[in-house]
Amino acid sequence: MIEVFVFYHPKSFLAVILLATLFFASRIPYLEMYSNFADLLPQEHPYIQLHNDVKDTFGGANNVVMAISVEEGDIFNADTLSRIHRLTLGVDSLPGVNHNLVRSLTHRTVRKTWLTEMGNMNSEAYYDPLYPDMSREQLDQLRLDVMANPTVYGLLVSPDLKSALIRGTFNEGQLDYVEIFRQLGELKQEVEELRASESAPGVHIYATGQPVLMGWVYSYLGQIMQIFFLTMAILLALLVAYFRSRVYGILLPLVGVMISATWGLGIVSLLGYNLDPLTLVIPFLITARAMSHGIQLVERYYQEAHEAVDNHDAARRTFETLFRPGTLGIVSDAVGLLLISLGSSPINVKLGIYASIWAGTVVITVLIAVPLVLSLLPLSKVSGDAADNAQAGVFAALARFVTSKNGSLAVLSLALVVYIGGGFLSSKVQIGESEPGSPILYPDHDYNISSKNINDNFPGSEEMYIVAHTSEPGGMKRPEVLRALQDLQIHMLKDPEMGGTKGMPDLVKQVNRILHNDDPRWSVIPDEASYVGGLMFAFMASSPIPGALKEFVDTDDQTANLVFFYKDHKGETLRRAIHMAKQWIDDPANQVEGLEVRLAGGPIGVTAAINEAAFASNMVIIPAAMALIFLFVTLFYWSLHAGWLMFLVMTFCTVATYAYMGVVGIGIDVNTVPIIAVGIGVGIDYSIYMMDRVREETARADGDLGKGIRHAIATTGKAIAFTATALIGGVVMWAFVSDLRFQADAALLLVVMLILNAWAAANLVPAWIVRFRPAFIVDAELLDDEIHAEPVAA
Repeated sequence: MIEVFVFYHPKSFLAVILLATLFFASRIPYLEMYSNFADLLPQEHPYIQLHNDVKDTFGGANNVVMAISVEEGDIFNADTLSRIHRLTLGVDSLPGVNHNLVRSLTHRTVRKTWLTEMGNMNSEAYYDPLYPDMSREQLDQLRLDVMANPTVYGLLVSPDLKSALIRGTFNEGQLDYVEIFRQLGELKQEVEELRASESAPGVHIYATGQPVLMGWVYSYLGQIMQIFFLTMAILLALLVAYFRSRVYGILLPLVGVMISATWGLGIVSLLGYNLDPLTLVIPFLITARAMSHGIQLVERYYQEAHEAVDNHDAARRTFETLFRPGTLGIVSDAVGLLLISLGSSPINVKLGIYASIWAGTVVITVLIAVPLVLSLLPLSKVSGDAADNAQAGVFAALARFVTSKNGSLAVLSLALVVYIGGGFLSSKVQIGESEPGSPILYPDHDYNISSKNINDNFPGSEEMYIVAHTSEPGGMKRPEVLRALQDLQIHMLKDPEMGGTKGMPDLVKQVNRILHNDDPRWSVIPDEASYVGGLMFAFMASSPIPGALKEFVDTDDQTANLVFFYKDHKGETLRRAIHMAKQWIDDPANQVEGLEVRLAGGPIGVTAAINEAAFASNMVIIPAAMALIFLFVTLFYWSLHAGWLMFLVMTFCTVATYAYMGVVGIGIDVNTVPIIAVGIGVGIDYSIYMMDRVREETARADGDLGKGIRHAIATTGKAIAFTATALIGGVVMWAFVSDLRFQADAALLLVVMLILNAWAAANLVPAWIVRFRPAFIVDAELLDDEIHAEPVAA
């Protein structure tokens, strides 16, 4: 028996645990906390594979988009243009930026092109920083030139001429988001504080994009320690309120928490993983769960102390009675966490691996360590026991209600209503984000305000790339290929939410028009590939800047990029965009020999891949977690009815959770799937503890189910209520302190799941047992490790 082996030399086991704790503590200083954009990307998804293929040529999803707006007049004055140029230089000097993919009105690659008197094409930058003091006539001409260029007007300068855009794309890799964000902040402050001239009053600067978002996330890391200390204060206050003068109950769960957290953080460091700021709620929950196991152990210790011979006997009885259900509960936790690694995003793979190991170590750090410590401490008894309270108090009233015929029927009927209503509300849950901006931050945050301003004034800050590839070099010069791509652009423009598009067909038509004295009738795609090639060469020759066509086509003229601008990346927007693109691609009428059209790159394509992978993970991880827990419980109790009862609880809580997500607008994405899986694994512990205690107490009462449930609720029910409160206290401060909306929403989502599971354990499980009288409970006999205690009087 494991208890004989463990308790034979308690000091030796504790010494080993202490040495292991010291070793893990020595690894914590090497632990890093950062976010890696690549960790979010499901590398096996075809959109991400396309993203990896074209990110160095056409740009990726790590973009900074800045806008400068004026309240009065327009941007065509010396003051505002100098500010635009200063912002452009600042973006171009950011660490990790791709200098060839920086775009703005004043950047050297954005040029005015015209036909000379000799019939040649010429070009020049719209803005010359060596001559910033432009006359009124020059500024008026600049305004007309910009309005005549469709690749600038609307895309880099707003249609009302009050805003200008600066875009920068970063090379993939572990970017220094903190430094990028710091430099952007200094740049924004510097440009805004320049004394405004009379011609440019009320200048405002906005910034959005993945590096800006991650910079904001990092700026709130200091709140983590504040949340940690507030959480510990809450947990300590709850322990004092619950155990009062019972010192062991206050101190030992905290000892278990500290050991568990040390082991967990040390394991993360040993695996070479990083802690991601967006997933910190889960380590907090695992730590709080470790404390709840400690609370269960100490509570049971005080119950066993009345019958025990000495401290060693009381600790051993506690271990014997709670090790089995406790281990099953921890295995359920670990399974739910491990299954997260089935997701295709590296962030979930890492989280699933280290979190499951961390949760699994609670068997040693709490279930074994706490009873061993109790075996070495003096025996502590308190007046009264749970049996004395079985006939009085809130939990006794709950037991009488649940065990009554009408009460059990009411509980089961309520559960059925939740199933039906929850199923309807669950259909409202979106795949991906359900509102504009970033759900990581609150709607009134500077980042989301910036995103809204940019999207209101421009076609959109969110880009989707559709890449066309021909079978031979130079294939992009073929007229039939260009006309097909033009038709794709026209098809996508049918979406009223799509702000605009940019691609090779637009450039070819524009150059053709310029070479024909700007006659709009020549804004067409020529009929010969050689003619198209001549237009492309003329455009390149007109620019002294190498790579003039790089944003449109590769150097072999074999692969081209079509850019589509959207105003948000809501799940609905992404699904519609991808559906429309697939609709055109799959239509046989649009097939061109040697042309392959691939989806999808840019921020929209990457986000669509993440959402599709999250949905696929959700459809695998959640059912797999339920199936494995069902299997474990069935084998543990050797009863299909036991497994079914736990499956009933899991599905009830999951349906209700999805209903809550549908009501408050939380979507299924790479961040919420782990939260749901964790909630299932952690929450089912309550029902396992309750079911096991009902079985034990019913066996003590010689099959009297009502008496067994009353005693189970009077003891385990009370402990479940408190441990649920402790778990809620372990994560709830994220909702009140964190400026990151996602962390707050994740904490509230976990709170909802914990409340649902606690209610199900205290009501649904006993009600089902009363109505259906499962044989594994009604006919149960005391196990060898449960016989030591005398039957408790009713």
